[in-house]
Amino acid sequence: MSYLNRSGGSEAAAGPRGGRPRDERREHDILAVVGALLAESGYEGVTFEEVARRAGASKATLYRRWKSKREMVIAAIKAGPAYREGPDEIDTGSLRGDLLALCQRLDRSMRSADGQTAMLLLQAGLEDPDLCAEIERSVGPTGARLPASVIEAAVRRGELPEGVDTFPYEEVAGAVLLLRRLNGLRADDHYFEALVDAVLIPALRASTTTGRTLPAGIFSGHPATH
Repeated sequence: MSYLNRSGGSEAAAGPRGGRPRDERREHDILAVVGALLAESGYEGVTFEEVARRAGASKATLYRRWKSKREMVIAAIKAGPAYREGPDEIDTGSLRGDLLALCQRLDRSMRSADGQTAMLLLQAGLEDPDLCAEIERSVGPTGARLPASVIEAAVRRGELPEGVDTFPYEEVAGAVLLLRRLNGLRADDHYFEALVDAVLIPALRASTTTGRTLPAGIFSGHPATH
């Protein structure tokens, strides 16, 4: 499924937003339509025209809220599969705790969404790195990537050496959780602890000893395609 934008003019901005104050219930209904379109046909299937038709709204109404399709999709993700209460930042006081929290956050996001929307959330970077980066920036850490703040804190605490590469986490964590979700396999606390203790922490520590530059992980937002 491709997430590249090929919708042409529907992606263009419609000028400064203004007009009446937003109706939160109406916005919620519109974003639900966006989420349904993502589930049906992915990023390509979302257009201002189709969202307006299904939501019974004008395109002008949509453009007053969101300047581009990307902005509208990110709002739908934030309101739907990536919705959460509490702080966005991951900071439990230990590397192990941070990695567990990231994996749990990622799993909750995937399990709160249908399969195709979860794929969009995790795999946008395969064909649209800017969208993937914007999701991480706007929504907060999704768990698909390993935030620099987590590595920096672990280095300060002496839990990781300098020069750790994010490749092990971004190649493994999202991929295995996605496979378990799509195949109906459990991912409970016992599984997360095993994943973090037996795979992720040893692999992150080993990433400094390879003596070569590692490739970008599949969920890094900029993996090589050739």
